Amino acid sequence: MKAQFEKLNIYKLAEKLSDNIWDIVSTWDSFTKNSMGFQIIKSCDSIGANIAEGNGRATYNEKKHFARIARGSLCESIHWLRRAFKRKLLNEKQIEEIKSIIDELSPKLNAHITSLKNMNSK
Repeated sequence: MKAQFEKLNIYKLAEKLSDNIWDIVSTWDSFTKNSMGFQIIKSCDSIGANIAEGNGRATYNEKKHFARIARGSLCESIHWLRRAFKRKLLNEKQIEEIKSIIDELSPKLNAHITSLKNMNSK
């Protein structure tokens, strides 16, 4: 039996991003892992974790609150990815794959937040 949040497309995308980042960071040297690798993993993992937690909450306000935290974690992840790109820690293939996930996840997460606002006002 799957939990309800596991069926959400935004959760699946967050999971895909998180696993992708894990695979990349695991290849970095120890200095890079310790200085920014752990941060990027934590921020990416936080996206899905907050989607899951919000989905388990009772009220739409709580659900919306955790979805907004997930969006904040996505923004933090983008920051770390920009730093990794600038520091030449990502190759072109990795950048393209990560960008495609974020380009799909970001508007869908925003739409999810909007739908929770709409449900709350009914």
